[in-house]
Amino acid sequence: MRTFFVRVAFVLLVSMALAAQVQVPDTPAGRQLSNWLAAFNSGDKATYQAFLEKNYPARAGDIDHAMSFREMTGGFDLKHAEDCGATKCSAIMQERNSEQFGRIVVEVDPAEPHAIKSFELRPIARPAEFSIPRMTEAEALKAFRGYLDQAAAADRFSGAVLVAKNGKPVFTAVYGMADREKKTPNTLNTKFRIGSMNKMFTATAVLQLVQAGKINLTDPLGKYLTDYPNKDVASKVTIHQLLTHTGGTGDFFGPEFDKHRLELRTLQDYVKFYGQRGPSFDPGSRWEYSNYGFLLLGLVIEKASGQDYYEYVREHIFKPAGMNSTDSMPEDQAVPGRSVGYTKMKGTKEWSPNLDTLPYRGTSAGGGYSTVEDLLAFANALADHKLLDARNLDLLTTGKMETPGGSKYAYGFGDETSADGIRCFGHSGGAPGMNGDLKICPQSGYVIAVLANIDPMAAGHASDFITMRLPKN
Repeated sequence: MRTFFVRVAFVLLVSMALAAQVQVPDTPAGRQLSNWLAAFNSGDKATYQAFLEKNYPARAGDIDHAMSFREMTGGFDLKHAEDCGATKCSAIMQERNSEQFGRIVVEVDPAEPHAIKSFELRPIARPAEFSIPRMTEAEALKAFRGYLDQAAAADRFSGAVLVAKNGKPVFTAVYGMADREKKTPNTLNTKFRIGSMNKMFTATAVLQLVQAGKINLTDPLGKYLTDYPNKDVASKVTIHQLLTHTGGTGDFFGPEFDKHRLELRTLQDYVKFYGQRGPSFDPGSRWEYSNYGFLLLGLVIEKASGQDYYEYVREHIFKPAGMNSTDSMPEDQAVPGRSVGYTKMKGTKEWSPNLDTLPYRGTSAGGGYSTVEDLLAFANALADHKLLDARNLDLLTTGKMETPGGSKYAYGFGDETSADGIRCFGHSGGAPGMNGDLKICPQSGYVIAVLANIDPMAAGHASDFITMRLPKN
C-alpha cells in the first residue's frame, strides 16, 4: 500500500513553510518562503487558504489535506538557507514534530506579484551538522519513553513499540486503543495493518526462488507471465527492475482504485484493470516507487513456485520464522486482535475509522497485518539464515538504487546509513489509518519495530527518534 512518501509527496509540494528564526535572503522567492511561514505555521485554515488563493491558486483546493499535514508535522523550522536568487530559492528545513529533514525549492514568476510557480520538497538524510549525539542504551530508551509518552498524550501516537538487541527485546511499549468504540486497548499482540511492509516478505520470497534456481533476476516479466497484456512491459521489464522500482510499472492507487477497490479480490484482478498500461519511462532508467510492480511479483512467485501467493509466504516465510500473527486475510473476514485504523486524512479534526479506504485484501505490494513481535521474529529469521543463505540475504538487503530521500533501495528493503556510519535496512508502510516501520541494524545489533493504527508518520517518527540515539554498538 501507499508508503508515507507516496501518500503525502503531493501534499509536501504545496504545504511547506519555514520558521522565522533563520533569515531567508530578501529576494522575491525568499520573501514568498517567509510569507508562507506565517500562513502555514499559524495552523489557521482561513489564513492558509487566503495565502494559497493569492499566491498559489493552483493548490488552493487541497486545503483540508494541507491542514491535516500541518497538524501532523507541527509546522517546519528553517535550518539553513541555500541558493536564493530572484526567482528560485532552496533551503533546508526540519519538521517540528519529528527528526525529518527536507530540502525545499520554491520558484516564483519573475514579474510582479511574483506568484508561486512551483514548490518541491524532497526528504533528505539528517545533515551531519545537525547530528544528534549517541546515548547509552539506558539513556536512549529513557528518552524514547518520554518521547512516546508525549506523543501519545498529544494524540500523535497509538500503537506498539519494540526495541531488541541481539535478537532479544530490551524495550516494549503500547499506547492507545485498538478499537475506540469498544474501548479495546492496544497490546503487544495487537495485529496492525502494515501497508507496504509486505514488500519485504514478497522480495524475500522472490530471492528464495532465485536461490532455488526457479527465478532469474535478469529475466523479463514475460518469461513468467506469458500472457501479460502489455508486450512492452512483458518483454522489457525485468525481475530486478520490479524489485528495485525501476521498471516504470507505476501505481494502482487513485480514482480507478477507489472506484473498484472491493472488486479487486485477487492479484489477477489487478492485471485486468491495469495490465494494458505500458512503462511510464524506459525500464531501468530511473527510480519511481511502484506498488503495481510488487503486485506483479506476487504473480511471478505463483508461476515460479506453483503455489498461491498467500500460501507461499505462509509456508516459506511466516511459518519458518515463527510469525504466527501475520497474514493478509480479506477485510470482510473477522481477524481476532486486528486493530481498527483511524485517520484524519479525510480533512476531519477528529479520528474516524479508515474502513472505506481499505482494499478487499492485502496483496504482494502491501496491506497485510502483523505484530511487533512477529516483525522481530522476521528479523531474527533473516539474521539466522532460516529464510535465505548469507549470499542471497546480502543481495536482498544491499542498496542498489538512490532514492529521493537520500537512502538506497535494495530488493523490497530500504538501505540507509546514518551520518555517523550506522547502517540499517528495513521498510515502512503507511496509508490512511495505518503506519509501520521496521529497522534492522546489523552493526549495532538493534532491531526497531513500530506499528500504529493512526495516520503516517506516527510510527516512522518514533522509529527515527530511537534509531538516531541508540549506541553504535
